[in-house]
Amino acid sequence: MVDYQEMYYKMNRAMEKAINILVEAQRECEEDYLKQTDPSGEEEEKEDKDNK
Repeated sequence: MVDYQEMYYKMNRAMEKAINILVEAQRECEEDYLKQTDPSGEEEEKEDKDNK
């Protein structure tokens, strides 16, 4: 007899792993983007000086 419950749990665990991999990749990409766009906060300092 086929154990549908075990098959369901196996698929659920695999989906959770896949989602976690995607979330981690997204976080890493967001961090890389933020580092590349304004690594030292210089842009914010320039805007403050321009507004004065």
